[in-house]
Amino acid sequence: MKTLVSAQAKKLALALAVVSLAGSAYAAPETYGLDVSHTAPRFEYSHFGFSTQVHRFDKTSGKIVLDREARTASVDVVIDAKSVNTGYALFNEHIQSEDFFHTEKYPSITFKSTSVKFDGDKPVAVEGNLTIKGVTKPVTLTVTNFKAMPHPIRKKDAIGADAVTRIKRSDFDMGKYAPNVSDEVTLSISMEAVKE
Repeated sequence: MKTLVSAQAKKLALALAVVSLAGSAYAAPETYGLDVSHTAPRFEYSHFGFSTQVHRFDKTSGKIVLDREARTASVDVVIDAKSVNTGYALFNEHIQSEDFFHTEKYPSITFKSTSVKFDGDKPVAVEGNLTIKGVTKPVTLTVTNFKAMPHPIRKKDAIGADAVTRIKRSDFDMGKYAPNVSDEVTLSISMEAVKE
């Protein structure tokens, strides 16, 4: 009887070990919060052909859920449109007017992913819905750089990426002065996020 109980205990221990190993082999999705001090959405456009102007937003929040083994992810980003930074206070006010971002009525710009494409365990494209000035359009962000590793200072897992897409201002009711000021705008975002 003692031998039978001992054999059953060993089988149970072996089954638990197998379940534990299986669980570790299939990592669960991990949630990362954007590091606001190292996340910088930017936009650039041609100004009457004289030059390419580059501006940024100073306040961004959001989360990324990533499962590299399952090759799934989701991205949810909120940009404070009132934090637009052109380098000049007067132009910051101008670009927040009704002709452009109309931040009094639409204070936020959002991006919500619908799918993420992977090459191996690295994301290479993020498809989703971009909402600017109350208008939502599908866009694809091309991921040009991706890194996942323990953060050397924070001592937590972290990820970072650079991504880019192109849109037309006129699609978002912001087409004033086009085509002299280019309708096509390049949006790029450099981001870092830390595991929660």
